[in-house]
Amino acid sequence: MRRSTCCHGLQIYCTNSVMMDSIPSRVIVILMIYSINFSSPSYAATLKFERFKVIEDAFRISPSRWSHGNKERPLEDWRREIMSYRGIADQIIERSVRGPAANQSYNRLATFVDKFGSRIVGSQNLENSIDYLLEKLKEDGLENVHGEEAMVPHWVRGDESAEMLSPRRKKLALLGLGYSVGTPDSGIQAEVIVVRSWDDLEQHAKQVNGKIVVFNQEWISYGVSVDYRSNGASRAAVHGAVATLIRSVTPLSVYSPHTGMQDYADGVNKIPTACITVEDAEMMDRMQQRGERIVVELKMAAQNLPPVKSRNTIAEVVGSTYPDEVVLFGGHLDSWDVGQGAMDDGGGAFISWQALSLISQLGLRPKRTMRMIMWTGEEMGGIGAEAYYQAHKDDVSKFDMVMESDIGTFHPYGIQFTGNEKATEIMESVVDLLRPINASKLIKGADGTDIAMWMSQGVPGSSLYNDESTYFYYHHTNGDTMTVQDPEKMNLCAAVWAVVAFTVADMEDMLPR
Repeated sequence: MRRSTCCHGLQIYCTNSVMMDSIPSRVIVILMIYSINFSSPSYAATLKFERFKVIEDAFRISPSRWSHGNKERPLEDWRREIMSYRGIADQIIERSVRGPAANQSYNRLATFVDKFGSRIVGSQNLENSIDYLLEKLKEDGLENVHGEEAMVPHWVRGDESAEMLSPRRKKLALLGLGYSVGTPDSGIQAEVIVVRSWDDLEQHAKQVNGKIVVFNQEWISYGVSVDYRSNGASRAAVHGAVATLIRSVTPLSVYSPHTGMQDYADGVNKIPTACITVEDAEMMDRMQQRGERIVVELKMAAQNLPPVKSRNTIAEVVGSTYPDEVVLFGGHLDSWDVGQGAMDDGGGAFISWQALSLISQLGLRPKRTMRMIMWTGEEMGGIGAEAYYQAHKDDVSKFDMVMESDIGTFHPYGIQFTGNEKATEIMESVVDLLRPINASKLIKGADGTDIAMWMSQGVPGSSLYNDESTYFYYHHTNGDTMTVQDPEKMNLCAAVWAVVAFTVADMEDMLPR
């Protein structure tokens, strides 16, 4: 942001402890500030912002808090304050979309994923990538750059293969699922039974023993269909299945298996489990309908090794007035061990870095601390997020808002938000600042594994609302590469993230809850 020469000079004056020790000196500063005239409507908004920041430096308290004290603020007062940020929001947008920071998040992400590739939790490669990022965040001039330790699982895929032996020989593309056990070294060779639903499984329960169960469930939505990937192994094992092969959870396949996490139930035999392509699941379903006997040989060398240390990656712009109050935003840095993890969730992590970087580049300093976090261990069950929450939950009242981007960084529409009625109305005014880039929509219901614990304790939460229509085409596949990413859309997403996070961090009061 271009600061007025007069206000910049006053800030230097205010931060001199000798000059500001006396009340008369502070009064002089206030009179000097308010002697400055507004030269234009747009400049007025920026100058008003500057005036308030100088007063905060002098008195270490927001001027608006003097008049409101502890009384509940009227909604119209919130809206007037938010409107004063329009000039600042426009500057953030301009720098991100058309200015010197355009394409910066894309280029940073491309360099990162081309250098490190996939980053499965527990791997040395993930830790090497964290070391790299900690250095880059420091080079970017951000504050309090550090890693916070978290113990994480260490699952290794190993070699894996599947081949249909009957009614004809055919190699089957597959990806083992997280936490899966391996097969014996000699593999498993067994007859296949195909089911299409949980009801179908129960109706054919007596035919399951000793067989490989293939789930050919219908794609309804990710939230519905992923249940088969998560729980298919245990539910089939109850009936004596020796392994499960799950139709990949995707609305579109180009013979692409999709991996992901599965969860063994307590007290149930752990059997090998993997995802296969939509095409092969449907082929075996058709064969079964024709009465053909299907036999598959499965080999998986998956291992669950002892937990290891990883780190959540953190950087800040420290608040000027209430540094212990925090707006937390981020994405997860780990990925599956396929593709590059560029979309899931390199994009979310790097627009979060970019949001913080934009604020730093513009010389802005919000009242509250803006804290960027790249969580570790999300793909294996939000492990890093749990560790971070446990370490900081005693300060839950100091977290103003939590934000997560983990559903792609495609064309942004606005944000998804979870909060009470008044907070929702306030945030509708905040996202209206994004009208110049047509990203001013707010829909209810923030989404994100890594912020769920905070929202369950009443902290307002936001997630990026963007065009996710193609997200599950590439999700957890070898196709998750930089080819999926678009620099212009990442510019827009970073602008959304920066404007929302900064405005909330700088408003005179924390969001109501």
